[in-house]
Amino acid sequence: MYVGLIPVQARDMFGVKVVTKSQMSVDMNNQFDQFLQGRILAGIAAAAVVGALIAVGSCVNSLLSGGTSDGRIVFVSDRDGDDEIYVMNADGSGVVQLTDNDYSADLFPAWSPDGGRIVFVSNRDGGRSQVYVMNADGSGVEQLTGKDSYDLYPVWSPDGDRIAFNSGPEFEDTDIHVMNVDGSGRDRLTYYESILDLFPAWSPDGGRIAFASAREGLAEIYVMNVDGSGRRRLTYTENPDWFPAWSPDGGRIAFSSGLGDGSMDIYVMNADGSGVERLTENEYDDERPAWSPDGRRIAFASKRDADWGIYVINVDGGGVERLADGNDPAWSPVVD
Repeated sequence: MYVGLIPVQARDMFGVKVVTKSQMSVDMNNQFDQFLQGRILAGIAAAAVVGALIAVGSCVNSLLSGGTSDGRIVFVSDRDGDDEIYVMNADGSGVVQLTDNDYSADLFPAWSPDGGRIVFVSNRDGGRSQVYVMNADGSGVEQLTGKDSYDLYPVWSPDGDRIAFNSGPEFEDTDIHVMNVDGSGRDRLTYYESILDLFPAWSPDGGRIAFASAREGLAEIYVMNVDGSGRRRLTYTENPDWFPAWSPDGGRIAFSSGLGDGSMDIYVMNADGSGVERLTENEYDDERPAWSPDGRRIAFASKRDADWGIYVINVDGGGVERLADGNDPAWSPVVD
């Protein structure tokens, strides 16, 4: 069974006592069920306003000409009935749909360092999820990976030459890989065949990759060199941690954790794992943090209003604002 591109088996990696992929705990099943169901439900209530979004021509023109001074945010929404990729100004205005594929899902968008292209995952060719790239206006779509593996969570290197992503013959057997931006030169970085390594995030200096792994029993945040060496654990909590995201200066990492009351919230810590601070606190899940280019705000996805929505928050935890219905936000590194 699949929801979007994510097999239901994926929930098992978030169990509290993970040992192997075939022996994972299901203690967190209900929590991850909410995440999966949200991918279908997000945006259904907004279907009635699709025409209005298309009609705001002045906002669209502003977006395509560079957007606001705070840059742009790409995200995923199913407001048209299936998961598609959209882009908007950082204040939530000027929403533009970039992909349009009936009966398929386009997920996990990430910007190139120059803001000119977007890498994402899609099952538009049927079957397993693959990595694609397109121009920032939705044109020039190219497929980078083949159909012999499940490929997820792509992210660009800071120099724009490589892409890190998850890949494996089955979802429950995925590790972190890197490849050139044309799909060549593929290299596997992690080899834990009994444990999932997920959500790679490239450091701004290009030297390290943060990721989530359950290799020591819990889903925690780790960091490694870009060649796969020097792996080190950063978080030590009693609940799963995932979705690491580096601050633009490389000094801090934002991530999602159930450290508090069991629901997922947004936290930040120093890049060495010290100084953990909680930014959000509510009974619903807050996930997928993404830093603004100036490092002052963080975009994230939340279910606090029943369906998944894109929010922003100041790095001190104040100024929470809802921008749009959707999930998987990624802030453009370029401010026009």
